Amino acid sequence: MVALKDDTLEDFARREITLEGATKTVYVAGAGPAVIVMAEMPGISPHVARFARWVRDAGFTVYMPSLFGRDGALPSADEGAAVFQRACISAEFNALKRDASSPVTQWLRALARLAHEQCGGPGVGAIGMCFTGNFALTMMLEPAMLAPVLSQPSLPLNDPGGLEIAPDELANVRQRLDRENLTVLAYRFAGDHFCRAERFAAYAQALGDRFVERTLPDSAANPDTPPFFARYVTTPHSVVTVHLIDEAGQPTIEARDEILAFFRRRLVAGA
Repeated sequence: MVALKDDTLEDFARREITLEGATKTVYVAGAGPAVIVMAEMPGISPHVARFARWVRDAGFTVYMPSLFGRDGALPSADEGAAVFQRACISAEFNALKRDASSPVTQWLRALARLAHEQCGGPGVGAIGMCFTGNFALTMMLEPAMLAPVLSQPSLPLNDPGGLEIAPDELANVRQRLDRENLTVLAYRFAGDHFCRAERFAAYAQALGDRFVERTLPDSAANPDTPPFFARYVTTPHSVVTVHLIDEAGQPTIEARDEILAFFRRRLVAGA
């Protein structure tokens, strides 16, 4: 279970990493091939950190960049809403614009390149969640990226069928997926108001059978959620964090295990 208090993140090494002219805090832990874990709104919560630890314990080096919010926080509803509002107007993100990649993905692609240099192996994996949900797809423009996972990709917020990636970049990603026989894993809950069926349909149209989607029933979601989610995220949404039920046989645990197996298959030589 996740304690209902802030997470100290003391078992992660805190690094200040400068790439593309910008410095960001990145929490690093583990050994083995690199996996970049990008937090959902409103930041690196205890639930996100729990998932990062699962990735670490599965034999990977986790790189968890701080992109918004208070690191390790279990925010109040008001604090979480303030983080969300700031992110929506930040120049780093395209929260409301379809067919345009968020500028922060250039920094994240550089992080993937650096992580591969530091950790070795065949390549790098990444998972984005909610606000960062599509970023792992755009990161496929970096050759080191081999294993992209999209968990409830929610941008653009005002266009249920829109995709938060530039059309030319999407075409280049599709060509790479075909050329290198790679796939994209994606997850959502059936009743999610932020990541609806129209978005997955748009991904499927763009990527064909390279897009492997999983839609979980709403009944699989944990109803016990922290304050920000209780007030603002009133439908099942966060597949591997807040709405995950940490019990054997639960669909969300099966999704977690599938993701870890996907990383292992793509990033561990001989797996």
